[in-house]
Amino acid sequence: MLKAVLFDLDGTLLDTAVDFTAVLNAMLGERQLPPQSYDEVRKRVSDGARAVVSLGFQQQEGETGFQALLDEFLDRYLAQLAVSTTLFPGMSEVLAHIEALDLKWGIVTNKPARFTEPLLAAMGLDQRCATAICPDHVTNRKPHPEPIYLACKEIDCLPAHTIYVGDHRRDIDAGRNASMRTVACAYGYVSAGDSAESWAADYLVAQALDLIPLINQLHTS
Repeated sequence: MLKAVLFDLDGTLLDTAVDFTAVLNAMLGERQLPPQSYDEVRKRVSDGARAVVSLGFQQQEGETGFQALLDEFLDRYLAQLAVSTTLFPGMSEVLAHIEALDLKWGIVTNKPARFTEPLLAAMGLDQRCATAICPDHVTNRKPHPEPIYLACKEIDCLPAHTIYVGDHRRDIDAGRNASMRTVACAYGYVSAGDSAESWAADYLVAQALDLIPLINQLHTS
């Protein structure tokens, strides 16, 4: 029986790409460089800030000036990380439904705690989620199962009684590596040329609201 739901953060629970886009375009505009669209940025958010900076400035990590741009981007993002970020459509209802069933929910993300913790606080989620595991809390990040094992330990729930919901192949791999059932989010930040259907997740959802009947099914089975 399902007792807990774990979520990836960016692209699964929260649409953070709007604020990533705003920060990147502010930096580009100050340097008289062309802006990037939200659609282009969202394809790269799951690969982290380095990928977003690389998109905007057409530079790769290790090239001269890249680290300074990355540091500036991260500092600016920290200062405005919850300006336009929202829960994905339907996710508010999903979380309320989980809580109404008296199930626990938490977050396992590759987003550093420096950003995750104030973001969750700004969104009013820090007191609702039972755990929030970041790379700072473990030795190995996803797709290694260590972060998921730690989350399960903190919420006192076996992986077999938990599902992991994510929008990237590494999320599904991490859940599988932890012997946990997985849910792929086709609505999330799926990279160009990739498809959620190809990740071999146990379940696939096209929108966040699709999680409600799935949770009901797993909770009663």
